[in-house]
Amino acid sequence: MHSHFNGLKTAGLFAGIFALLLVIGGLVASATGSSVFIWIFAAIGLATTAYGYWNSDKLAIKAMHAYPVTEQQAPEMYRIVRELSTAANQPMPALYISPTQAPNAFATGRNPQHAAVCCTDGILSLLDERELRGVLGHELMHVYNRDILTGSVAAALAGVISSIGQFLAFSSIFGGGGNGENRPNPLVMIGTALLAPFAAGIIQMAISRTREYDADEDGARLTGDPLALASALRKLEHGTARAPLAPTPQLQNASHMMIANPFRAADLSRMFATHPPMAERIARLEAMAR
Repeated sequence: MHSHFNGLKTAGLFAGIFALLLVIGGLVASATGSSVFIWIFAAIGLATTAYGYWNSDKLAIKAMHAYPVTEQQAPEMYRIVRELSTAANQPMPALYISPTQAPNAFATGRNPQHAAVCCTDGILSLLDERELRGVLGHELMHVYNRDILTGSVAAALAGVISSIGQFLAFSSIFGGGGNGENRPNPLVMIGTALLAPFAAGIIQMAISRTREYDADEDGARLTGDPLALASALRKLEHGTARAPLAPTPQLQNASHMMIANPFRAADLSRMFATHPPMAERIARLEAMAR
């Protein structure tokens, strides 16, 4: 069990998003007199999840314009990842470098056998070997903890809820479903249509943040050096502020995989941030070292 109970928090957040789905599903059934639309939205969500899960490595690497590197091109990165993979008794992932000066790193792939780890040029020039080892340990634990699957399911559920919310808004505006006493209150439907996607997005972001805490904790255990990751995060906080990425739709979809929020603070509300505050992450790592 993780010392901060992040696994339980993730399970609780998933329970919340499922409960929200059931509530608005009931409203859809009431508005239309049939539950068939719930199954249609669920099927769309499953298809979206499957596509994103099986192609997560390709989508993220394409968004960062990354290219594969050989051991001759990136000997330090290869050596560190090989040592950590061996220590974890896991296969060696494919390694990529993204030609951007924005310092960041991410790991992706549906399982350890189909994983990829990517570092930007910026992070390779910013960190020393000890700090880079801490970052790569964090990224490998995202793969070993199956966080790509967790994130894909959370995104799909949030997408289904948003689609149902749009359907509810359309139905309430045009007076669809029911009659007399059986007809749902249109104000309730409009309110749900507006608030449900917002709530689903908040829960999705909270799930992402708990997985970051887990990767910090487990990665520090893998390397045996929590302070190295803490030092790297401190540098990354300043480095990403100096060289942020533009929040394009492709990068926004991949940003939750990165070790640090790649965008300007003004470009994204803290409420919707996929990453916990750096100060809190650093404090937890320093507590581990003590």
